[in-house]
Amino acid sequence: MLQKLNKKLEKLMPLITPTSVVLGVLLTAYLAPFSYLVPWIFAFITFSGALSSSFSSLKRAITHPFPILIALFTLHLIMPAWAWIVGHLTFPGDSFTITGLILAVVIPTGISSFIWVAMKHGNIALTLSIILIDTLISPFVVPYSLTLFVGSNVEMDILSIMQGLFFMVVLPSVLGMLVNHVTKGKCTKTLSPNLAPFSKIGLGVVVMINSADIAPYLKNVNLKLILIGAVVFFIAFCGYLIAWGIGRFMKLDSDVIIALIFTGGMRNISAGAVIAITFFPAEVAVPVVVGMLFQQILASIYALFIDRVYSFESLERKFSA
Repeated sequence: MLQKLNKKLEKLMPLITPTSVVLGVLLTAYLAPFSYLVPWIFAFITFSGALSSSFSSLKRAITHPFPILIALFTLHLIMPAWAWIVGHLTFPGDSFTITGLILAVVIPTGISSFIWVAMKHGNIALTLSIILIDTLISPFVVPYSLTLFVGSNVEMDILSIMQGLFFMVVLPSVLGMLVNHVTKGKCTKTLSPNLAPFSKIGLGVVVMINSADIAPYLKNVNLKLILIGAVVFFIAFCGYLIAWGIGRFMKLDSDVIIALIFTGGMRNISAGAVIAITFFPAEVAVPVVVGMLFQQILASIYALFIDRVYSFESLERKFSA
């Protein structure tokens, strides 16, 4: 029953986050008091996703680091720089909005990217390794990437951000790998599939509560909010495209490119929203929460692009042969 529910939720992924944002805004009075639960729910989501990871896959990744280095370079240098450029062109002088745009892309890659890579027959081992390594280094990379691109324009408590990422992301990930190791991989076939639907429901709950916290900024649909939405969509769309372009330029195998596309385009946006709401002024959180509207939709769009491109190329090779 739980596996059937999980499959239904997988199909609904492009709708879960946008619907949760709308519900969060509409039910602000009821959901806002539960904001203290968000880090705990998010830790559970991370733990559930990490059950598929292992210390051996981490070891393999470290011994073959080239694709992972490309992914990390894209995630934490190219995309923040691109967000900084686009932010300054579209919102000159608005340090809060620019910080939000940069924060939306420097947070670790999304755990849900694994789902899309698996569906499109990408390199699953590489995807898990990128997620795992990016997660483990996030307490150091995220604050210092923000410092590099934002500077002193916005006051940041770097130590608190690092602690938040450690307890929400790193510690649950290590615990998940430890359970995998102790059970000799059995949890991947038993515990992980049973927790998967609760993880997706938890994601929706986190999005709802975070949206409730910044509802005043989302309720007033003005020209600035529409522009933020358009800019966030554009930057996120470019993330997938840039990762794809780098993979093609490097002449990597198609399964590796597919892994790079989704890990380069998707973000652990719920973690970003928790960080933004907890450690920054509410205006910083707006671009991050707006990004939740597009994350799964963009993933489904690029899944269609991948089908078209690689099915066309395979046909072309057949005819040329």
